[in-house]
Amino acid sequence: MEHVLLSVHVLASIVFVGGATVATSLFPRYAPVAAPVPAAPSGAAAPEDERSRRVALSLHRTTRVYSILGVTVPMAGIALAVAQGRMGEVWINVSMVLTAAAGVLLAWQIYPRQRRALREPGDRGALSTLSALTGIFNLLWAAVVVLMIVRPGDHA
Repeated sequence: MEHVLLSVHVLASIVFVGGATVATSLFPRYAPVAAPVPAAPSGAAAPEDERSRRVALSLHRTTRVYSILGVTVPMAGIALAVAQGRMGEVWINVSMVLTAAAGVLLAWQIYPRQRRALREPGDRGALSTLSALTGIFNLLWAAVVVLMIVRPGDHA
């Protein structure tokens, strides 16, 4: 059972958390031109602004869906830690705190700011803040990965 939990934990981390971090990182690049533009004449190629808007919308949806599915990661991780009798280890508890911080940052800051950028495009200051928050989000996940590998204080 531990192998199954570890496999789910690692695969969900790669696919869902990885996908969400990529989507959040790319979003500000496309958001400044996310304003709706007039439709191109029939048969004409879509303008670059329209393409960027569609990409931004897709990245926003990816952020939402992968973040919801990403809840699998801490659930499988906690189940694995319980199965292994490791819940009291410091590196696991610190990883859980950092994971919770990343989730809160995503749910209460990044996702709402993406939605606002799509609704009210063009605010470069807001996009700079969104980029900075996304960087913090990604650093939190990087710290969790390092903790999972190094496992400071691990006595096993």
